[in-house]
Amino acid sequence: MPAEPLPDAVPDACRASAHQGLVGQPVAVLGAMTFPIGTRQIGPDDAVTADFRPDRLNIEYGRTGRIEKVSCY
Repeated sequence: MPAEPLPDAVPDACRASAHQGLVGQPVAVLGAMTFPIGTRQIGPDDAVTADFRPDRLNIEYGRTGRIEKVSCY
């Protein structure tokens, strides 16, 4: 009997699409905002776990201090 396929991850489970306006903004704007528990603010030299959680919001910023990416993983 063939195994059942795993369900696909829910697209945008962490609602990253609602935060795309942050891309290009200075990282300092994050201090005045609230995000779901577990949200990660990731700098260029920050170590992060490799576990995949499609419901976790990740906000990445670069050496310039500007937000470069908002995504779910």
